[in-house]
Amino acid sequence: MAEVWIDGQRMPVAKAYPVYHKYRHQVIGMAGEADDTAIALAVESATRARTKPLSVHERYRILEKAADLLQERHEAFATLICQEAGKPLKDARTEVSRGQQTLRYAAVAARTLHGEEIPVRGNPGSENRLAFTLRKPYGTILAITPFNFPLNLVLHKVAPAIAGGNAVILKPAPQTPLTAMKLAELMADAGLPPGWLNVLTGSGPELGQKLVSHPGIQLISFTGSQKVGQEIRAHAGLKPVLLELGNNSANIVHEDADLDLAAKTLAARAFGYAGQVCIAVQRIYVQRNIFEPFQERLIAASKALVVGDPEDPRTDVGPMITEDAANRAWAWYEDALQQGAQALLPAEKQGALVTPTILVNVAPSMQVMAEEVFAPLAGLVPYDTIDEAIAWANESRYGLQAGVFTRSLSIAIKCAQELEVGGVIINDSSSYRADNMPYGGIKDSGLGREGPEYAILEMTYPTVVVLNL
Repeated sequence: MAEVWIDGQRMPVAKAYPVYHKYRHQVIGMAGEADDTAIALAVESATRARTKPLSVHERYRILEKAADLLQERHEAFATLICQEAGKPLKDARTEVSRGQQTLRYAAVAARTLHGEEIPVRGNPGSENRLAFTLRKPYGTILAITPFNFPLNLVLHKVAPAIAGGNAVILKPAPQTPLTAMKLAELMADAGLPPGWLNVLTGSGPELGQKLVSHPGIQLISFTGSQKVGQEIRAHAGLKPVLLELGNNSANIVHEDADLDLAAKTLAARAFGYAGQVCIAVQRIYVQRNIFEPFQERLIAASKALVVGDPEDPRTDVGPMITEDAANRAWAWYEDALQQGAQALLPAEKQGALVTPTILVNVAPSMQVMAEEVFAPLAGLVPYDTIDEAIAWANESRYGLQAGVFTRSLSIAIKCAQELEVGGVIINDSSSYRADNMPYGGIKDSGLGREGPEYAILEMTYPTVVVLNL
């Protein structure tokens, strides 16, 4: 049936499109194609909901209840994520557990959001004035989310938006709309009144374009490609825009690192979920005097990963989201080989499945090194000095997160200070993310920060109040 979620319930629309199991290629559900009528009704519903603001305690209670319900429905959500996103079941289960934490962090953020006193009394003529700020919601927030975390990345937008008193119109990725619809039902069951969360699904770019320019939207939060992020910013007018865009994660392995830890961690985070994570390991810089022993360990750790059916609990690497995505990654791989790269661990491809691939003799100009590959491909490069490694890492136009493996505190601090990224992870990979930490990048990796405590500040604005006593 063709449906979207508007005003607290499923609403029929004229057209639908099929959603496929990403490994077995069977239809697992249908999603509605939101039309102009659905857009208008969703905006009206959100606007109407905001005429009856939710108290801070109500927001807290709803978000906590949602976390409880998600815990109860853990396996159903994990199975659906596994099927429609192609995410290995063990990773899908982890995502659902993280989603519970994101909801609880947002609940706390709702209760602790506060303004501040402004010391105006030191100004001549203001001796009898008291000034402070209030944090106020923007209104209706448009959340546009990617396929790779169809629950937790949705919650990183929806939960802090609601915590801050905003209504949300969610446009999930066309490949993974079923999880978003299931979440909308859960939020309603948690007590979220109609209109505070509307879900508009669609298979093409037209829906997002219409929503971005709609006058009923007050703020846009987008996670996705750098190209689409730039288009959104260009068409948003003066609306605030939060952008979590791509990355090309550099990871540095210094000579004093624990090589077994580094190899095992980097293999898992370069190739797990077929590398379809914006902070997945892509560029690995290894000090020259440990290059060969590290290389051997990395190959062994990569070969130990299980490739196949994501519903098999043993699987580490499932299919890429579409065969087109796999074909694009394969073309980049072949292009690198033609330019002189060598495959320490050659790629194999069957449909949307691409096996873990390690390249050496890679040049910075190759697409596999210069762009976000979003596939199970990693480039391995030797370096001589830490300054050289940092300089190469910073050559990227992206700047989301980086990883550094070292036992040296001075090297760790140097990397933290000099790497041009939003997060530096020491003795773990660039893929590490705790859901309560500030998350976001610089350069072409975007604008703003996620993590409920930080996102709620992005999704509210300060109003200064001055009292003449």
